[in-house]
Amino acid sequence: MKDYSKVPAHMRGGLERYVEHHIKPGSFLMAVLENDFGCALEYADPVNREYLVEWAETLYNELPGDCWGSPEKVQSWLDKRED
Repeated sequence: MKDYSKVPAHMRGGLERYVEHHIKPGSFLMAVLENDFGCALEYADPVNREYLVEWAETLYNELPGDCWGSPEKVQSWLDKRED
């Protein structure tokens, strides 16, 4: 089971839906997954701004490598959604 405990509690559901069910997340999480932390700062709420290092650690340590890292990887992951 993946450990999402390092990211803010209000974001864990969206992250889980993305990883487990290939559901497109909101703008902040999309930017994080695409490895665009500059853009993520624009969309971040005050809590997520404080957790950017934890977001990076969670991506690297807990998520499959083929679901994050670039816009192309994220889109490919989303395309695998089974309706």
